[in-house]
Amino acid sequence: MDDADDAGENAEAAEAAEAARKLFAGPIDFMLGVAGMPQLPSTDIPEVAFAGRSNVGKSTLINAVTGRKQLARTSGTPGRTREINFFDVGGRIRIVDLPGHGYASAPKAVVQAWTGLIHDYLRGRVNLARVFLLIDARHGIKKADEPVMETLDKAAVSWQAVLTKCDKLKKGELARRIEETKAAAAKHPAAFPALIATSSETGAGITELREAIHTLALDPA
Repeated sequence: MDDADDAGENAEAAEAAEAARKLFAGPIDFMLGVAGMPQLPSTDIPEVAFAGRSNVGKSTLINAVTGRKQLARTSGTPGRTREINFFDVGGRIRIVDLPGHGYASAPKAVVQAWTGLIHDYLRGRVNLARVFLLIDARHGIKKADEPVMETLDKAAVSWQAVLTKCDKLKKGELARRIEETKAAAAKHPAAFPALIATSSETGAGITELREAIHTLALDPA
């Protein structure tokens, strides 16, 4: 590859980063929280959903990606998010914050109800462009993640692994976790090939995640 090719690729990368920055610099608003499928909003706008185990850092990552400190409610208590929360990004795409799967400090019947809602949404939403499956970098993929991956595979819904809290690992440990997660995801037919390693604390991976979302958004009017 010569210098001209390098310059062209760098220009394209800079253009993509700037387009994503503009998208998230614009209006972003909480739309609604729903507790049942009949309450879901229209399907005229593409959606990307953030899924993951309870306390994996979904709401914190959404706040980092959108550049809003309190757009999504965060809590140190696993299972605090009990509805599907929708956020409108400039009328071009929606970000969807799903309740956490796995352990939660809530009654068993309540956990079962929102777990069913998660799976109903994932396999039945026609405008769902991609699911970002958040995985705590300290722990990797766990047994609680498997039913979600299976649901997405069966529904042929594209999903992408996103490691969270990457700042908690040393460089070598993180490299091993990335390779382990890539290898596990590669066994699933609906998995998107690229993995994004993030940290809401340091900002690592946030630009990359914004660009991934931007590629799925409607073109500006």
